[in-house]
Amino acid sequence: MLPACRRVIGPRARQTVALARYASTSTKEKFRVLVVGAGSGGLTVANQIYNRFKAAGKPLNAGDVVVLDAADYHYYQPGWTLAGAGLGSKTDFRRPLASLFPPHITHIAENVKSFYPESSSVTTTSGRTISYDSLVVAAGLKTNWDGIAGLPQALADPSSGVSSIYSYDTCDKVWHDVDALRSGNAIFTQPAGIIKCAGAPQKIMWMAWDRYQKSGRGNNIKIDFMTGMPSMFSVKKYSDALNALRIERGIEAAFQHNLVSIDVANRKATFKKDDGSTVDRDFTLMHVTPPMGPLDFIKGSPIADPAGWVEVDQATLRHVKPEFGNIFALGDCSSLPTSKTVAAITSQAPVLTENLFSVMDTGKVSSATYDGYTSCPLLTGYGELMLAEFKYGLVPKESFANYLGDQTKRRRLFYHFKKDLFPWVYWSRMVDGKWFGPSGPFRPEFV
Repeated sequence: MLPACRRVIGPRARQTVALARYASTSTKEKFRVLVVGAGSGGLTVANQIYNRFKAAGKPLNAGDVVVLDAADYHYYQPGWTLAGAGLGSKTDFRRPLASLFPPHITHIAENVKSFYPESSSVTTTSGRTISYDSLVVAAGLKTNWDGIAGLPQALADPSSGVSSIYSYDTCDKVWHDVDALRSGNAIFTQPAGIIKCAGAPQKIMWMAWDRYQKSGRGNNIKIDFMTGMPSMFSVKKYSDALNALRIERGIEAAFQHNLVSIDVANRKATFKKDDGSTVDRDFTLMHVTPPMGPLDFIKGSPIADPAGWVEVDQATLRHVKPEFGNIFALGDCSSLPTSKTVAAITSQAPVLTENLFSVMDTGKVSSATYDGYTSCPLLTGYGELMLAEFKYGLVPKESFANYLGDQTKRRRLFYHFKKDLFPWVYWSRMVDGKWFGPSGPFRPEFV
């Protein structure tokens, strides 16, 4: 893997910096821009909005942009699939959160408890009230590990054969279990509904299949894909190609089957079908994708839609309620009807930034619109990848088709994008607000 560019800062220095930043803001309770969440979307937008004002000749003061997040670490979550496939250590894909903030962006190590949009303020879990001129919500979503009976206990049991790439704590167990299996039934699951990167549940399945073929175990291991979805993928073009690949490789699939419970003692998994009946399956190894949904502190808040997502216009990323016109959202916590991926954020962030800047500067949104672009780099084996790119309406929007041809074709170049290029770009450009997805690395209005 290419080395990731990063700021080098020791543990003591990180602690000193974090405490100094917290202390420096402890008496300031009003900010120009408040960003909730220091994940991919939050860090990107915090940097981009500061740079946008500077480029316009209207620089913000240091500390005018604040990010609220109590996490100790920031994670490059697409890397968890790589770790699960034995392509890197999980520690390669995290950085101390405090080390990612430039001096002009304030970091308060607290989480939001409640939103009060009518007074342009939030309260934190410690009871602190913080006010803002503009709010950006980039808080992510909730992974419901308890949504499957027996799953937390199975993940904690090193001998269970159950693992998941959907957390830092468990992604290395995936590779341990996959590499250790010599024979038996391997089941890979996907729930119905919204999840992060809906292609990831089968990415790790394809990598396991290839590992078993290359190590001579393919004839001894039966692989099943059990999914709550009605097809292999939401975009028909890629779904058809993936289903043909599944048949070619001898992988069985059961569609509209949701995992509801795990019995580790008897190595049985119970699935609920769309007609309400259940079916049990024996397993030796099982990779589980847990159900996901909106975060509790957003669900039921004034800024959320009935489903619990921050309700924003799908083109401008501004809140749909006129009285909340100083609120924006992007990424996993938003109501945007597109896949929840880092790739989507690369296109959402510049649009949100431009509209937020325009609203703060003129009171109106700009002409910038988001077309729903997202991408799913579908690992299909070691040395090959199908690069799915699409926009609203599940319409393909391929960046390389004019140069390389149809992107349903699996390519080694795309594999190295996923394994080597994308992590480097993320750490060296994206979290600093200097990467703009399909628009390319250079945007004159931001420099």
